[in-house]
Amino acid sequence: MLSTPISEKALSRGMLDVLIRAGLIAILTLFCFRIFYPFGSLMVWSLILAITLYPLHLRLRKKLGNKDGLTATVIVLIALIIIAVPTYLLGLALVESVEHGVDMVHSGSMHIPPPSDSVANWPLVGGKVYAFWSQASTDLTGLLQKFTPQLKGLGADLLGVATGVGMGLMIFIFALIISGIFMAYGEESKQSAIQIASRIFGQETAPKITDLCSATIRAVAQGVVGIAFIQMLLVGVAFVLKGVPGAGLLALAVLLLGIMQLPATLITVPVIIFVFAKEGFTAGTIVFAVYVFIAGLADNVLKPLLLGRGVDVPMPVVLIGALGGMVTGGVIGLFIGPVVLAVGYQLFWRWVEDQPQAVEPPAPLEKP
Repeated sequence: MLSTPISEKALSRGMLDVLIRAGLIAILTLFCFRIFYPFGSLMVWSLILAITLYPLHLRLRKKLGNKDGLTATVIVLIALIIIAVPTYLLGLALVESVEHGVDMVHSGSMHIPPPSDSVANWPLVGGKVYAFWSQASTDLTGLLQKFTPQLKGLGADLLGVATGVGMGLMIFIFALIISGIFMAYGEESKQSAIQIASRIFGQETAPKITDLCSATIRAVAQGVVGIAFIQMLLVGVAFVLKGVPGAGLLALAVLLLGIMQLPATLITVPVIIFVFAKEGFTAGTIVFAVYVFIAGLADNVLKPLLLGRGVDVPMPVVLIGALGGMVTGGVIGLFIGPVVLAVGYQLFWRWVEDQPQAVEPPAPLEKP
């Protein structure tokens, strides 16, 4: 008779202990999340770069005496040089161009040639373009004063974009340095990832899930860089053959835009307009415009061909994950989306194939 109140009291005390522990764990988790959140993007980029570069680390380590720290340092330094030199040259060229343009405007030596009569015959926009161009060639100062509010807003937008690109580049550089630390402890990091996956998916599934995540990240990274490089070659060759000023720097800008998942038409369309304005509508300029415009959209065709190679999931899964992740999460989502979708795809089909065995009914007893 006296055992019931004691057991209820012990049960309530146990429930209270569980609630207190759960509350403390929730508070600790919340504080850890708030502390880690400002560095979340940096750490994700570091992990992506480390996974992407680790096969190179393994090949180079054999030539450097199996020294992980030295190998990671060499890879990071080479990558920093590859990033820093073109970025510096491109930035220097842009600054010089802006300074030259400002000096010409202030000195009044800037002269825009009048448009040819054929410009007025352009379909749809010919008349407006001809009038605007004519005023620019005769009264550039008045035209600039007329559009001063719009130019100020455009300048502020361009400054914001430049600031964002600069911050993104700094985050990428720091992420590259941290990825070197991850690569230096590559084997330990892999074992830690397998242990974490074992707690979530089970010991049998964990190695396959970790390999799938690594392969997906590498496939997307190689596909993004490879597509951007091919697009740079396609566009750059046309720029050089046509004699576009600064063709090399413009091709480099196409490469950087491709890596950042921005459309190459930000470069190709202004160049096409420049060529038409300079040379008019001829057979050569029309062929150039069509080719460059198509080359600027080549990534839409190359992505389905190159993304997902070497991954044990169908290519459409990786492609949909990359596009959906980029729409929802930006450039980082381009990598996270395919990983999440590929893991979900594998787990779904593992669940589908894990059908319970049908129990056969016992054979009926024979009557004597």
